[in-house]
Amino acid sequence: MILKLIDLSMRQRALVLMAALLLIGVGVFSALRLPIDAVPDITNIQVQVNTPVDNLAPEEIEKLVTIPVETEMSGLPGMTELRSLSKYGLSQVTMVFEDGADIYLLRQLVSERLQTARQDIPDGLVPSLAPITTGLGEVFYYSVSYAFDAKDGPKDPKERLMALKVLHDYTVKPLLRQVPGLAEVNTSGGYEKQYVIQPDPAKLQSVGLTFSELAEKIKENTSNAGGGLIEIGGESIAIRGNTRVQSVEEIAGIPLKFGAGVEPLLVRDIATVGIGHSVRTGAATEAGEQAVVGTAVMTTGGNSRTVSDDVHERLIQIQDKLPPGVVIRELYNRSVLVDKTIHTVETSLFEGALLVVVVLFLLLGNIRAAIIVALAIPLSMLFAITGMVQSRTSGNLMSLGAIDFGLIIDGAVVIVENIIRHLAEKQQLLGRLLTKEERWEEVRYSAREVANPMFFGVVIITVVYFPILALTGIEGKMFRPMALTVIFALGGALLLAITLMPVLCSYVLRGRIQEKDSILVTFFKWLYRPLLAFALRFRWLVALLMFSLFGWSLWTFSKMGSEFIPELDEGDITLQLIRSSSAGLEASLDLQLKSEKVLLEKFPEIKHVFSRIGTSEIALDPMGPNVADTYCMLQPVKKWRQGDDGQPITKQKLGELMRSELALLVPGQGYLLTQPIQMRFNEIMAGARANLVCKIFGEDFEQLEKLAGEARTLISAVPGASQVEFDNIG
Repeated sequence: MILKLIDLSMRQRALVLMAALLLIGVGVFSALRLPIDAVPDITNIQVQVNTPVDNLAPEEIEKLVTIPVETEMSGLPGMTELRSLSKYGLSQVTMVFEDGADIYLLRQLVSERLQTARQDIPDGLVPSLAPITTGLGEVFYYSVSYAFDAKDGPKDPKERLMALKVLHDYTVKPLLRQVPGLAEVNTSGGYEKQYVIQPDPAKLQSVGLTFSELAEKIKENTSNAGGGLIEIGGESIAIRGNTRVQSVEEIAGIPLKFGAGVEPLLVRDIATVGIGHSVRTGAATEAGEQAVVGTAVMTTGGNSRTVSDDVHERLIQIQDKLPPGVVIRELYNRSVLVDKTIHTVETSLFEGALLVVVVLFLLLGNIRAAIIVALAIPLSMLFAITGMVQSRTSGNLMSLGAIDFGLIIDGAVVIVENIIRHLAEKQQLLGRLLTKEERWEEVRYSAREVANPMFFGVVIITVVYFPILALTGIEGKMFRPMALTVIFALGGALLLAITLMPVLCSYVLRGRIQEKDSILVTFFKWLYRPLLAFALRFRWLVALLMFSLFGWSLWTFSKMGSEFIPELDEGDITLQLIRSSSAGLEASLDLQLKSEKVLLEKFPEIKHVFSRIGTSEIALDPMGPNVADTYCMLQPVKKWRQGDDGQPITKQKLGELMRSELALLVPGQGYLLTQPIQMRFNEIMAGARANLVCKIFGEDFEQLEKLAGEARTLISAVPGASQVEFDNIG
């Protein structure tokens, strides 16, 4: 079949060239549609059910809400894991499914079962599905705040935060959700504005009203009523009772009771009415001040770089629609990291391709032949990118960084080198230049001669990657994109070697062809001959040395450490600050503000800092109020302080200095040092934000916390354990 394919290519040379042009067009089109990210998304297929719960203890939430929902979700097709979380204010049930499952079908099945689950939980609770996103879906953070010199807006800090949250929820968020690829816009911080009615129990008792009767009376007077349609003079007029209140004064003026007096009993007579806020389960800060922070959450399977850029452009447009003095600040943009990563990959690929081309020129001894072989590199890349788009494989550090151009051009080098040899020998035999028909026939014969061994050689290399495709779970999501990309590239290179390379040689390798060793090859042969003679003469000594070297390498390998994947330097630092489990939100917030001010004052390496404390509006990442994710966005490395060697300090050293300063100036909290994406990776893989996790299970919370403290003491004594903290139970 391979020989027939070569014959067909040589007979239909124009068709092969057209196919190559088509490959270029399709490849460029695919490159523009290729999903780009810094690292593969290893999140499994999961559906999450969140139920906000007020005024119940975690134990009651577990019994009354979480267990009924779990029971109803049991037995879903393809479900591999069912886990839950019950904490103050929230019940969260997470279902994990088999890889490859249809997420939209699964969400439909869960929605249907939720209808039944609602009958088994207390009235007034509304379970809902979390946004259709992944663990790495938070691609953009921004803040909404008043400018430093803003003249408008409330003076009281709490009122300013309340006004900013209203502005964000009713202006920024609806406009931003129109960006394609966004699943949701989450909110952290601020105060949710509410009308608060505080009855006086003594006055209620004196007028003969109960709390429930008061609530019912107010409810009746805070909704509109429809009265149908009537026709007057041939015109249809809608009748309605416009009784919906619009202000605090209108609520205070609601009549409750009519007695013997002239004036009715009003709400203001027995209660105080004002503006307040709901109970907060989380907060946000920026540069040592409370803030309203928004999070753009990408849909599963989206292109993080495209979505981040679109969000950035959309926020610029939204800025023009905000009142004077209100500004939107970009805090974190995933596309910045993706661009840096892809730039690194592009640089490495370009340098690798350039090195291969230089070696080709030096070794082949024929510039035209080297150019033909070099064409296999970009064409194979376009073939691989097309395959990645069709298989929904993202371009990232793992997939694109695994391509080896030396392997890609192996087949092309064998084909072209043999063609050069045969053309030179044929010209020397005939003593003249070859005719067009003779050249084409010699090219066909030369390609057929080495096609089979070349084909099986490349196939053997390709088959090595097939076992990786059998990996499942996190390992599969991490390494399968790399294997698929290499397989596509090698497959494209093989197809080009047996079709396009002979055709190009038949057109390009005209005139006089000489087969001779280049200067570099001649030099290496001059070195190799005496070494070969020595090895053959003292073969037992050489064999002993080689086996000794092999044994030493095995011993060295056993002493080496190992990592799941190389750690990506994201350029920024995430500090997770952990306080006592008994710490309330306000106390935790106070420590957070002090910590951020210390970081900004002591570390000029920090460009800006922001944090999220506790649980956001949508519980994608449910944390206790005692835990804060602090994002330290850093300056370029060249602006960092210098170490003893005159070079900028390392990120690890910078993190240690941060921990030391915070421990000295803001005691009472623990510290975990990671990076934004790395932290999410750790959560996905281990359920915690550290590289190594020790979990202790039990029912006695006090005993669990005591054991956790003892375990921390023991683990801290292990060599190499630099950051040992535990997530307090809250």
